[in-house]
Amino acid sequence: MKKTGWILTALLVLFLLVASAAPKFAGAQAAVDSLTAIGWPTTHLFWLGVLELALTLLFALPRTGPIGAVLLTGLLGGTVASHLRANSPLASHTLFGVYLGVLIWVALYLRDAAFRSYVNSVIFRRA
Repeated sequence: MKKTGWILTALLVLFLLVASAAPKFAGAQAAVDSLTAIGWPTTHLFWLGVLELALTLLFALPRTGPIGAVLLTGLLGGTVASHLRANSPLASHTLFGVYLGVLIWVALYLRDAAFRSYVNSVIFRRA
């Protein structure tokens, strides 16, 4: 279970860094077009990349994984809200942040025994 969690974490981190943060830093046309499509000024591109990089690293580190997951979930919630406001396609654009968020929490659950124990104690608490 732990190994699967770390593999999923590595894939998520790779995706967030290569497919999302790096184009923002490079000022890639795809990143500019995406930001423009949802109504954000492109002047925020670099700082969104910095924020995404920092939160992804927090998530990747075992000691700060839970707080990184919480903060990344907040960032992804903002992307969902932005896509909703811009009337982006639901399944492919708007809900993509939800898909990533679910994968982030599944990865954390699988890789972190203390977090898994906490979640299990809350869910399966006996009255």
